[in-house]
Amino acid sequence: MITPTSSFKDNLALLPSIEGVVRLDLIEDGGTVVASIENQTGKQGSLAVYQYLLAEFGALDANAAIHGLEVFAEHTEDARNRPGAHPNIDRLLEIACGSPTLRIEIIKG
Repeated sequence: MITPTSSFKDNLALLPSIEGVVRLDLIEDGGTVVASIENQTGKQGSLAVYQYLLAEFGALDANAAIHGLEVFAEHTEDARNRPGAHPNIDRLLEIACGSPTLRIEIIKG
């Protein structure tokens, strides 16, 4: 597990590659896909973080969410100040505060 720094760019450099990943799906307990993160410009950082959280925690629970918020570094504070601007960080904030655990499924191409 990485020790996050205060820089998202530096943290991102420590994460495994997302090469070959098409997207990942976030799935609630009943099996419904509640969100997807595509491998496209503007979402690749989130894709890398969520893929890493799956590898380290096995699911997106409160502990994974708290660690993910640390990995997002300065973007976490921005998300707190501007709800809706960073939906993938907003989701981590919700789970860290008690929203249900989500399963993460990686779709490779």
